[in-house]
Amino acid sequence: MIFGLLLAFLVLVGLGAVAIYTDTIEAPFAEPIHTPAATATAMRPACLPESADGTLPLAYDKVRVRIYNAADDRFALAGANEEVLSERGFDVRDSGDFSRPVEGLSEIRYGAKGVVAAYTLAAQFPDIELILDDRNGAVVDLVVGTEWVEPLPVEEVPLAADQPMQNLPGCQPVDEITPVAREYGLGRDPQEEAPPEDA
Repeated sequence: MIFGLLLAFLVLVGLGAVAIYTDTIEAPFAEPIHTPAATATAMRPACLPESADGTLPLAYDKVRVRIYNAADDRFALAGANEEVLSERGFDVRDSGDFSRPVEGLSEIRYGAKGVVAAYTLAAQFPDIELILDDRNGAVVDLVVGTEWVEPLPVEEVPLAADQPMQNLPGCQPVDEITPVAREYGLGRDPQEEAPPEDA
C-alpha cells in the first residue's frame, strides 16, 4: 500500500516534469532544464565465500541492516522498506535519510564480513547494486537510490534455506576488490556508531 501510493505520486510528478521539459506547459522558473549525465557504478560485487557445499543464505533475523533514503526526503522510502523487511524478519537496526543523494539503483553497502548478509538482502530485490566499503563488521546498509524498485513479493524471492546461493554475475573475490570509504546516514556521527564487531 505504501509503495503503491508512492508510485502513484511519483508518476504524477513525472508526467508534470515531462510536460515542462517538452514545453507542453510553461515552467514556473526561468532557468532551462539540464539533463544530468548518467553515472554508473563500476564496482563488481564480491563473490560468496568458498565452501565445498556452497554458501547458504542467512536466516533473515541474522541479517542486521540499516536503511537510508538517498532518493527523495519528501517520501518515507526508508520507512516503507523497513516495514517490508521487518515483516520478513530482517533485523532492522536504523532507518532515516542518507548523507547525500544516490543517482541510479538502490545500493547495498557492506564490508568484507558482510558478503553473505548482502547476498541474502539483495535477493529481496529484482535489481540492486552491491558496494563494498571499508566497514569492519557484518551490518549492511540498504541505500535507496533514485531508481529504486520495491522488494519482490516474498514468494518470488529466489532463496531457499537449504539451497546454496549462486554468485552474482561478474563477481570478484572480496580480497581483490578495493573498498570505497564508508558513508553514513544523515546525522549519524561515526563516533556514535556501534562497536566494530557490530558495525
